[in-house]
This record gives sequence, structure tokens and C-alpha cells, in this order.
Amino acid sequence: MLQKLTDLMDTAFVIPGTTLRYGLDPVLGLIPGVGDTLTMAVSLYIHSCARRAGVPRRRRMQMLWNIFIDWLVGLVPVLGDLFDLGFKANSRNIRIIMAYANRGPDVG
Repeated sequence: MLQKLTDLMDTAFVIPGTTLRYGLDPVLGLIPGVGDTLTMAVSLYIHSCARRAGVPRRRRMQMLWNIFIDWLVGLVPVLGDLFDLGFKANSRNIRIIMAYANRGPDVG
């Protein structure tokens, strides 16, 4: 389920004539003020799932950093929306979760 949510937020659509994928994150980010905060809420949900799954604190801090950068830069009009097209914090964070899941609980 988290992978589907991540795909929806980061890679659900393709810009016609290109291979560039984007999701709801940069689209919602176009709504001044609230858009980036809404997408941050989804990202924090993914983070909370990682916490419940036992992902180590150090890895979760990396995830929070990704969320913070995505939110902060996303607040900048136009530039932030372009940044969202490439940064894809949720995809970065799902990779952290999957790396932990594939290594097991004894690896931090």
C-alpha cells in the first residue's frame, strides 16, 4: 500500500512527449500555502508507517530530513514546484524503508 501511495504522490503521471514522471506532490504544491503542507501530511503518514515497522531512528531522521527539504523548498513559488518534480521525497523514503526491510531488524 505504501508503494502505491508513493507512486501516486511522485510518479503517477507522465509529461506528454517526455519520460518525466510526476505525481500529486508537485500538482498540489501549486496551491499556495496549503498544498505543500497537505503533501507533507502524506509524507508524515509514510514516516509513521516506517516507525511502526521498526525502521531505526537514524533512518527515520533521514526520512524527516527529506520531508523537511521537500516542504521547505516547495514553499518557494515556481522554483519549489520544479524542485518537487525531481526531488521525490516519498520515493526516497520508501527506498529507505525497503532497504531496512530487506536487511532485517539488526541493521541500523
